[in-house]
Amino acid sequence: MARQKKQQFNVLEHELVPEHRVLSPEEAARVLRELGVEPWQLPWISYNDPVVRAIGAQPGDIIEIKRKSFTAGEIKVYRVVVAYSRK
Repeated sequence: MARQKKQQFNVLEHELVPEHRVLSPEEAARVLRELGVEPWQLPWISYNDPVVRAIGAQPGDIIEIKRKSFTAGEIKVYRVVVAYSRK
């Protein structure tokens, strides 16, 4: 049986995946202060998420996601990376 070559796919280049980036500690502190929340109060995203792995985020990091919106133009949402996901 021939060994199959694993296909490489960059999830960040897919047209349906919005822009993700890890915030610096200073940016994260500013965002939390502006929103008036603690990190655990942000929506969670698993460190096993393909995009999280692709951008190299670690548990505890805060990710900014820029989404396109027909009504608002562009919105920014924030997620905290966790070592597990809620079920």
